[in-house]
Amino acid sequence: MALRAIIFDVDGTLAETEQAHRRAFNQAFAEAGQPWHWSDRDYAALLTTTGGRERIARYRMELGLPADPAAVEALHRRKNALYAQSVAAGAIAPRPGVTRLMQACRDSRVTMAIATTTSRANLIALLDHTFAPGAAGWFAAMVTGEDVSAKKPDPAVYRQVLANLSLQPAACVAIEDSHAGLTAARACGIATVITRSHYTAAHDFTGAALVCDTLDDDGAGDPVTVARLATLAG
Repeated sequence: MALRAIIFDVDGTLAETEQAHRRAFNQAFAEAGQPWHWSDRDYAALLTTTGGRERIARYRMELGLPADPAAVEALHRRKNALYAQSVAAGAIAPRPGVTRLMQACRDSRVTMAIATTTSRANLIALLDHTFAPGAAGWFAAMVTGEDVSAKKPDPAVYRQVLANLSLQPAACVAIEDSHAGLTAARACGIATVITRSHYTAAHDFTGAALVCDTLDDDGAGDPVTVARLATLAG
C-alpha cells in the first residue's frame, strides 16, 4: 500500500522540548512554594509516565503525599503557561530535518498528522512559534492527550488519528522518539521511525522500522526522505 500519511509525535520528535518543560515545572513548583526540584536525572525517570499532570501526581505519590487533583491541576496549568512563554520567546528550535521533511510532505501531497500526549495549547504554541504562525493548518488531524482517555503507550491517540484520516495503518508511518510512542504506534500496526532524543537515547526500540539520531541522518549519513519512508510503510 502506498504511503498516504506521516504521523508525528511532538515532544522530543518535532523539537527537543523536554528541557523547557522541566524548567517550567521547576519554576511552577518554586512559585507555589514547593521545595521540589526535578533534576535532569529525576525528569528522565519521570518521563516513563506520559503526561504532565500524571508526572506531578506520580511524584506526589512517591513523596507519600495524599492525592490532590486540584493542586496537581493548578501546578500543571501554571507550568503550561510558563512553557508557552518560553516557546514564545524563541527558546526552542525544530529538530534537524523536521522542517525539511514537513515541506517535502506538503510538496508531494503526503498528508501530515499529529499524535501526541501533550496538551493542545502546548502543541499550538510550539507550532506557531517554532515553525510558523498557523502551522497547525498543515496537519489533517491533530490528536492530543486531552482528546483520549488513555495516553501512550496506550494506542488510543493513534487509533483516533487513523479514524480521523480514514486510513489503514499500512498507509502510514509514525515518527516517534520514545519507547512509549513506539509501543503505541506499533499496537496499531503502524511502521515507526525513531529519532532518539536527549531523554530517550537508551530506550528499547525493538520493533522500529528505522532508528536514527535525527531525520537528517538515517545512520548512514543520508537524510530521511518521503521516498525512504514510503519503503517502510505497509
